[in-house]
Amino acid sequence: MPHYNSGDTAWVLASAALVLFMTPGLAIFYGGMVRRKNVLAMLMQNFVTMAIVCLAWVWFSYSLAFGPDWGGLGLLGDLRFAALSHISGAVPGLAHQSIPQLAFVAFQMMFAVITAALLTGSSADRLGFAAFCIFVLVWSVVVYDPIAHWVFSPEGWLAKRGTEDFAGGTVVEITSGVSGATLALVVGPRRGWPRELMRPHNVPLSVLGAGILWFGWLGFNAGSALSAGRAVDAFVNTNTATAAALLAWLLVEKLRDGRPTTLGAASGAVAGAVGITPACGFVNTVGATVIGLVAGAACALAVSLKFKFRVDDSLDVLAVHGVGGFVGMLMVGFFGVSAVSGANGLFYGGGLALLGRQALAVGVAVGWAFCATAAVAWAVHKTVGMRVGPEEELAGLDVSLHEESAYDFEALTSSALSARAFTSRPPSRAQTEKD
Repeated sequence: MPHYNSGDTAWVLASAALVLFMTPGLAIFYGGMVRRKNVLAMLMQNFVTMAIVCLAWVWFSYSLAFGPDWGGLGLLGDLRFAALSHISGAVPGLAHQSIPQLAFVAFQMMFAVITAALLTGSSADRLGFAAFCIFVLVWSVVVYDPIAHWVFSPEGWLAKRGTEDFAGGTVVEITSGVSGATLALVVGPRRGWPRELMRPHNVPLSVLGAGILWFGWLGFNAGSALSAGRAVDAFVNTNTATAAALLAWLLVEKLRDGRPTTLGAASGAVAGAVGITPACGFVNTVGATVIGLVAGAACALAVSLKFKFRVDDSLDVLAVHGVGGFVGMLMVGFFGVSAVSGANGLFYGGGLALLGRQALAVGVAVGWAFCATAAVAWAVHKTVGMRVGPEEELAGLDVSLHEESAYDFEALTSSALSARAFTSRPPSRAQTEKD
């Protein structure tokens, strides 16, 4: 039995809770950006993703992602840990394990949840609820589990080749960005896009969600150290890059559009957290700052690409998560510092070897996410039908799918009219006599 450290275990469990909190934060962030008639549908998709992926994870997905390698090729785990059996020992291939495997299960489960939840931003305003549930379940098994094994599992083929991805630049960010855009491509654009202006209905709500994401990302990245001691570098680097990216996004808006925006500040913070995700445990403060600046600027500029390529990625998941993950992964090849962890990058005397390995992982992640997601989305779309009808989309998903409304303005109007009518009535005879 491995020796467990109580401090490390407590930190990883607390980080798992922080990462889980990111999904409601994402729901709020995305909920403020959609139109008023679809906000509850967005919240519903994120919350049901938590339920679906968590159950799938404990029953079979964890074993596929981190179980003993099946076939010795580094492609997929076997089902030894199905239903969380046989997990009293160490995680296969993980050196210096100081936490129970069950704590590792819980932490990685939250990664699987948030990655699947990110897809809701690309396909917002047009997916049927049942079809979305089916898609999330199949996608998490077919797309997420294999790439998690390749990169995160010590027995995965990319991990063995020396890919450095501290907290999921490929597994979470590039995979979700490319998968989201692919899903949007398969189901088609929202009706009226891009002719109609589809503005966010509640920017303060999105800013609150971004703040929750910033808070949770500290556990997302620093928790990936699996040790309270090693978490410090990742924690500080994450916060540094997030701050730098926020300012870089605002600068791009100022130069391009003449004024910075509140939603831009929120998006810039998310872009910085994305960019530093693969690098947070491998770079120093200089690297973290540069990565944040580049990620913030690159993601801000990438937002316009969906109009050029006519892909209705509703809430810019590819531009923020895909591009941000791409920047972070490659930047490790330049700014990696062995004094922090890992190998030296090009700027620290390491040559091109690490950059080549990072580029390989990026290419594999893009190719797998696109091809596998296209197959899953096409299959679900052709068998179940992923889109709602024109009338349902026009009415809004909140009412047409869930018979609910986030803002009951009719009730408020009725109450106001009733109060006005009451106060405008002449006093009754009894009231007059009493006075």
